Amino acid sequence: MIIRRGRGPAFVAAAGVTRAALAGLRAVAPGGLERWQRTNYAGRTVDLCPGPAATLAAAAVASRVSPAAAGAVLVAGACGAYDDVVGAGDARRGFRAHLGALRRGEVTSGTVKLVGIGLGGLAAGALLKDRAVDRVLAGVVIAGAAHCVNLVDVRPGRAAGAVLALTAPGVLRAGAAGELAAVAAGVAGAVLPGDLGERGMLGDAGAHAMGALLGAAAVVGNGRLGLLVHAAAVAGAAVWGDRGGFSPSPPLPVPSLGAAAPGPPLRP
Repeated sequence: MIIRRGRGPAFVAAAGVTRAALAGLRAVAPGGLERWQRTNYAGRTVDLCPGPAATLAAAAVASRVSPAAAGAVLVAGACGAYDDVVGAGDARRGFRAHLGALRRGEVTSGTVKLVGIGLGGLAAGALLKDRAVDRVLAGVVIAGAAHCVNLVDVRPGRAAGAVLALTAPGVLRAGAAGELAAVAAGVAGAVLPGDLGERGMLGDAGAHAMGALLGAAAVVGNGRLGLLVHAAAVAGAAVWGDRGGFSPSPPLPVPSLGAAAPGPPLRP
């Protein structure tokens, strides 16, 4: 059942619940704040609280619009959180790396995440669409969007910024699709300042959860042709990202200002 409550209230509610959940998690920090801390790419200490906060807020507010979408968000966030904890320190990234490990008999946390999010997407698609083909396509869009947003999350603000950009057209739509897009935008807007300021990071939990909600919004607002276009888009983005398309280029070496300039070799 889908309950329509308006895009503006959905955006405001999502942003407010996200901020409240984030403040609550940081205040309580189950197991101690140290368990939630990680070192980011720049060597700074950040916490993972934005990820679970974004997941819980997105699911809570989206459930008033579409329980199926909220379920997909919870599954994607939970699978991402599992990878954040169990897969910490595992440098393998992308489909090929984890499926390659599976062929060698190793079940990585990334593999568990891929399967779990895929099944969650298919389950949500089965609830959101009536025909079998549409249900499968919907599952591909939801799971694919979840993985694509996570692939973008390679620097502070990238994932939340991508969600804000991608939800902009959806927020303009009337109905449930626009409201779900507004929820995703509200959550992304709430976590973006802290993400850019490197006080916290979304991790796999937050990136996958926001991506799943983004995909659910696309599913609700599109028929079969739209689903085909979105499925092709997320599949192409996943392949490109798996080949390193979203990875940042390595920084150019900067010479030390105190270093002497190289000169001709000295003669003996």
